[in-house]
Amino acid sequence: MKFPKPHTLKQIAQLIDCEFIGNEDFSVFGMNEIHVVEAGDIVFVDHPKYYDKALNSKATIILINKQVECPEGKALLVSDDPFRDFNKLTNHFKPFQSANRSISESAIIGKNTVIQPNCFIGHHITIGDNCIIHSNVSIYDGAIIGNNVTIHANTVLGANAFYYKKRPEGFDRLLSGGRVVIENNVDIGASCTIDRGVTGDTIIGEGSKLDNLIQIGHDTVIGKKCLIASQVGIAGCVIVEDEVTIWGQVGCTSGITIGKKAVVHAQSGISKSLEGNKTYWGTPAQEARTELKEMASIKQIPDILNQIKKNNKN
Repeated sequence: MKFPKPHTLKQIAQLIDCEFIGNEDFSVFGMNEIHVVEAGDIVFVDHPKYYDKALNSKATIILINKQVECPEGKALLVSDDPFRDFNKLTNHFKPFQSANRSISESAIIGKNTVIQPNCFIGHHITIGDNCIIHSNVSIYDGAIIGNNVTIHANTVLGANAFYYKKRPEGFDRLLSGGRVVIENNVDIGASCTIDRGVTGDTIIGEGSKLDNLIQIGHDTVIGKKCLIASQVGIAGCVIVEDEVTIWGQVGCTSGITIGKKAVVHAQSGISKSLEGNKTYWGTPAQEARTELKEMASIKQIPDILNQIKKNNKN
């Protein structure tokens, strides 16, 4: 997430009422999660296990809960609760805006695009040419939709990321200030849910086709010309490279990559990154041939045991 205009380190510290280490005029251009940070961004960290990763990331401002040695060329914001203060910044720069009509006046809708009854089109949304948005679709603020896109009924684009911090009194939600981006020639089935990024974008690449009842988590990037069948659930921060096929009821953990032209058979569970140009099946997913050979071997175990018993009797 980039700020509308640059801020100084001192101005950001004042917004969240915390101490800072570095030149008070140090420029701050935005804020992001660690996997998408750039120079000039704020990243937050609140656990010693991840201090080094945050301090050595591309971020140049680290919102942290302990005074540590500041790397050269960077600055620190020292807070007793970085999670809370990251939310404060999101709420300041991307506050929730209520709507008083079903299609916001700030939405830009292209030529020959059809929006069926009972849709909600939020603030600052861009929808391209020749799209069909079927009834009861909800598109939250900031989404970008390309040309020749079809979205079927009851789909929701831009709901909050499923991202919580456990506290003694319950769970705190990390506020979502990112977007959903749907590129050209994408088809999205009925009753799909695609969450917006926390600070960045959740992207569905050009020419990809999504079946009904699919969940795509925050900040996930689906490549070009992918096919995803019904009831697939993909967690946040996943990269699905181009021309991947994922069949029905596959579940995928967060933060992994599925390589180009991989095929994942139905009801598989993906727990780690998968290489491209291979076919996978099972839980945890592995190459389908290997899995089938193992199953065939397991079926032979009773015969092997019976043969051992016969040999022992003799």
